[in-house]
Amino acid sequence: MKKLFFISILLILAACNTKPQAINYGNDHCDFCEMTIVDQSFASQAVTDKGKQYKYDAIECMLQDQLQNQYTIATNLVSDYKNPGEMLNAYKAMFVINDSIKSPMGGNIAAFKDKSNKAGKLWSWNELQEKYSDHD
Repeated sequence: MKKLFFISILLILAACNTKPQAINYGNDHCDFCEMTIVDQSFASQAVTDKGKQYKYDAIECMLQDQLQNQYTIATNLVSDYKNPGEMLNAYKAMFVINDSIKSPMGGNIAAFKDKSNKAGKLWSWNELQEKYSDHD
């Protein structure tokens, strides 16, 4: 009986893992727009507090999905535009919206590790959420 209890606990803990799974570029699909995720410069991902994985082909897809669905997020990651494929904590990253940056969905949002980028006005994750929530 104790063995069954411990196995049950382990299964529950494994199901609630909030560690992000790697994006399989060229195979995974965006959980918002359903496009295949191919561009490592713009990919993003989120994991809920219950361990549900969401992967996106563009930062604007993640923003819109979270605004529409109100998930309880444990982890929000965005790709570093200068180092494609390197994932950054969205709350620590800085963002630029610039027409010269061509993201897959046309929002033209790029994430950077720090404030040293000079491609335009810098936005925090919270500021982007506010901007996109005003789009409705």
